Amino acid sequence: MQTLIPNLTIAAMAISALIGIAIPVVLYIVFRKKGAKHLPFWTGAVTFVLFALVLEQLVYSFLMKTALWVTISSNTWLYGIVGGFMAGLFEETGRFVAFKTVLRKQRGNDTNALMYGAGHGGIEAVLLLSVSMVINLIFCLQYNAGVPSQFGGSAEALAIAAAPSVLFLAGGVERIIAVTIHVSLSVLVWFAAKDSKKFWLYPLAILLHLVVDAAAVILKGFGTNDWLIEGAVLVITLGFVFLAIAVWKKNHVAQASEAPEEPASPEAKAQA
Repeated sequence: MQTLIPNLTIAAMAISALIGIAIPVVLYIVFRKKGAKHLPFWTGAVTFVLFALVLEQLVYSFLMKTALWVTISSNTWLYGIVGGFMAGLFEETGRFVAFKTVLRKQRGNDTNALMYGAGHGGIEAVLLLSVSMVINLIFCLQYNAGVPSQFGGSAEALAIAAAPSVLFLAGGVERIIAVTIHVSLSVLVWFAAKDSKKFWLYPLAILLHLVVDAAAVILKGFGTNDWLIEGAVLVITLGFVFLAIAVWKKNHVAQASEAPEEPASPEAKAQA
């Protein structure tokens, strides 16, 4: 008798897929209401694709052909550190370039930094989480219906059926944390691009990106439970959030429309 994939597992996949789509949609609406423009969101999405999925992968394709890659991939610590550095270098450089060029005229409104982070992290959530979960859903439904699937066979189905259903919610939790990281680092790089005296925030963002990515990869490499990894990454992320808030409070300049209205002088009242 064929072992069916539990409906609870299928439901968890569907929820994760929806989370991946909901994250950028909700943040887009929230930041628009706070005065951010449309352009930073779409710039963030395009920048992620260009720098993380195209340029970074081109460098990886070259690196993986060298003897050095054997050394890197065979050492958990080295693999995590190099992977974290690559992600940090390309993604934070992408942010910096976008803020200096495409969004140069948008830098008067600091809320655009948050909107950029929503686009950058949001498209990553859709591509890495929602798309993969939709593929998994199609496979599970086909398998349970007895229909051959191009996405896998019995071995894959048995592995999915044996996994705890709640495990498929981890991706949704991980993406929420990841987008929070992207928004926080976007704030740091935003002010680095606005003020040359704050340029140090850009390499700091690269370092922080390296730390959080390397921590996740290294912990995974040592077989740490997925939820413990998410817990560790969450703690690091909260540190990023507090740092971003501190940088924001110190450097944010309110727009004219945001500034409190000064009381009218006696002379002005008399003329009114």
